[in-house]
Amino acid sequence: MAKSNMDRDILSVFYSEEQIHARIQELGDQIYDKFHDKNPLFVGVLKGCFLFMADIIRACQIKCEIEFIAVSSYGSAFQSSGNVQITRDLGQDITGRDLIVVEDILDSGNTLYFLRGYFLAKGAKSVTIVTLFDKPERREKPIKADYIGFDVPNEFIVGYGLDYRQQYRNLPYVGVLKPEIYTEE
Repeated sequence: MAKSNMDRDILSVFYSEEQIHARIQELGDQIYDKFHDKNPLFVGVLKGCFLFMADIIRACQIKCEIEFIAVSSYGSAFQSSGNVQITRDLGQDITGRDLIVVEDILDSGNTLYFLRGYFLAKGAKSVTIVTLFDKPERREKPIKADYIGFDVPNEFIVGYGLDYRQQYRNLPYVGVLKPEIYTEE
């Protein structure tokens, strides 16, 4: 196991690296079954999706293209402001395309609700949402993912792309962040 100075900030491990990879392979197989005869465009929502995006497209061996979009609704805050802003838009036309939107966590739903409407308004044929983690207790918008890795309780989790103030994304597992880390201010 790699050395880490972040482990001391983790209260408990929620999902191990092995559990995450096994579930991603299951999701990849499910996505393959639906899209094997299409050429979907995987759209990763930066920054949190980057690990999951890489793993899900490898787990789903279909002809596809990839693209990224960056949005912000949190800034450096602990909770979403609800105001979603695009900070990096798509670089290609999506008219008539089947999109598979890859997100690390579906929490309030503000971002994915906004993006679904945005992509459909830009002419996407379909928008399929895949999220590694779903936190339904915190939902503010009427949106559901089509593919979900794990349901998680209302805990502050980090790792495997999930962050607190841009840190902890590189943990290979997902853990609960100690409350004293995010309540020190």
